[in-house]
Amino acid sequence: MLCNTLTLFREFGTQILINGVGRISAIAGAKQKDTDTGNAESGSLGEPPRLRTGEASKAAQVREDIDAMTSHDPILQISDVSLVFGGVRALTEVNFAVHPGELFSIIGPNGAGKTSMLNCISGRYHPTSGSVHFKGQDVTGLKPNDRAELGIGRTFQNLALFGHMSVLDNIMVGRHHLLKNNFLTGALYWFSGAQKEELEHRRFCEDVIDFLEISHIRKATAGTLSYGLRKRVELARAVALRPDLILLDEPMAGMNLEEKEDMARFIIDLNEEWGMTVVMIEHDMGVVMDISNRVMVLDFGRKIAEGTPDQVMANAHVRKAYLGEDSDGADDTDEKVA
Repeated sequence: MLCNTLTLFREFGTQILINGVGRISAIAGAKQKDTDTGNAESGSLGEPPRLRTGEASKAAQVREDIDAMTSHDPILQISDVSLVFGGVRALTEVNFAVHPGELFSIIGPNGAGKTSMLNCISGRYHPTSGSVHFKGQDVTGLKPNDRAELGIGRTFQNLALFGHMSVLDNIMVGRHHLLKNNFLTGALYWFSGAQKEELEHRRFCEDVIDFLEISHIRKATAGTLSYGLRKRVELARAVALRPDLILLDEPMAGMNLEEKEDMARFIIDLNEEWGMTVVMIEHDMGVVMDISNRVMVLDFGRKIAEGTPDQVMANAHVRKAYLGEDSDGADDTDEKVA
């Protein structure tokens, strides 16, 4: 299993370190870690450290945590979702569930239907067939703004910021659906409570800005920022919705290693400290396998695997989809990992 995992990640050109509980972490070639990380300080792969005393129990605890998550009713249920554009089938009878508190990743080759899946969840696309349930409610026919009010936020693969507006104003857009005042009461800004309401929402946005460490650019024009910072502002706007479920479409695309490490830290904190359930599309396999509770793999619009990171990496269909490896029985049946 370990050899297969190392082989796959070397093919992706990602330097990795297998830590004591069998999880995978991306490491920087030039960035030194703590003195107890051994070979990781030099940026080389080195020998995988052996399990120390008590680390086997930690691995068991991780499995118990995942079992505890999946014992609850799902916050998101996708049932037999298919999406057809003319003669092109973007998705074919996809089924999966995401449970409260999970960090769930969707991976697959380019054109596999990952973004189409997020668009069906957020309401940008309506499935040709099948259903989308959020918190037990059928939201298949709802508009994107209605889904946002229910607690679904998202970022986009291609940046969708207002380039002429400041960072703070872009983040305030995420609070728009929560504003109670209208254009009439807004005209009486100081007397109708509109000012007080705006200040309350700005305070929340400032908390998001502090969390994502972008205070130094809060007044900067969004269109003048670097790509990595604009990605962070896009995430801030989605967080400003205070969603229960946040959809992240390639949040680390185009970033250098240091920016990826920061973004991964923010995503973990959103999941663990802010209590947001995360559904993420990402091509950086080191990051996906390190921070995800469960992973689903799409290929040509079909689900070919689902399970824990270790289970997915051991799946013959996944190896074939990514590396073109032949595997006995890989074409006979779709191997679904529970």
